[in-house]
Amino acid sequence: MKQTLKLSLVALALVAGSAAQAQSAGTWMARVGATGIYPQVSSGDLSPPAWPNTQTDVSSDWSLGGGITYMITDNWSVDLPLALPFTHTLTGAGAIAGVGTIGTTKALPATLFAQYRFGDAKAAFRPYLGAGLTYAYFYDENATNTLNALSGGTPSNPTTFSIQSKWAVGVQAGATYSFNERWFLDGVVGYTWLKNTTTLSTGQTQPMTLNPVSVAIAVGYRF
Repeated sequence: MKQTLKLSLVALALVAGSAAQAQSAGTWMARVGATGIYPQVSSGDLSPPAWPNTQTDVSSDWSLGGGITYMITDNWSVDLPLALPFTHTLTGAGAIAGVGTIGTTKALPATLFAQYRFGDAKAAFRPYLGAGLTYAYFYDENATNTLNALSGGTPSNPTTFSIQSKWAVGVQAGATYSFNERWFLDGVVGYTWLKNTTTLSTGQTQPMTLNPVSVAIAVGYRF
C-alpha cells in the first residue's frame, strides 16, 4: 500500500511538472485558425492629371492563419504569425466614389513580435502584450477597366499600378486559455502603423495611410 502511494505521488509530481513545463521557458507552441485584416484607410489625392479629391478605399479580408511561438522565459516569448495571402479590393472614393472596383491586390505581411505574457507559467488564462516589425508585401496588383477609363488607358496600352511594399511597426494585445497542458485557445488584436504609395503606369502617385487592424483566433498545441 505504501509502495503504491509512493508511486502515485511520483506520477502526480511528474504530471504537474509536465504541465508547468508546457507553459514555461523553452516551450514551442504552434497554432492554426483564422486571421482578418481591416485597413483603416486615409487616402491621399491622386496626383495630376486627375480630378481633385480623387481617392481610394481598401477592403478588409480574412484568411487561414496561425503562427509559431517560442517561450524565452516563463514570461517573455517570440512570436511569428503566419497566414495565407490576403486579397484586398480597391474602390473609388472622394471625387470618384461610386465608380466601384478600380483594382485588386494581394498582401502578405511578414511579422515578428516580442511578447510579454502575464501571470504564472502554470496559469490557464494568460493575457499578453506584444510589439514588433512587419514587412507588408503587396503583389499581383490588377487594374480594372474602370481604372483604365478614368486614367486614359487604352486596350493596347492599359493602365497598371503597383503598391509599395514597406516596413512598419505594430503592437498587439491578446490572451491564451489552456484547455490542458497541451491544447489552448489564442485570440489577439493588433494594430500596425503603415503608410505607402501607389504608383500608376501613367506616372501618377497616390499616398495612402492603411494602418490595418488585425484580428486572429486560433487553436494551438504546445510541444
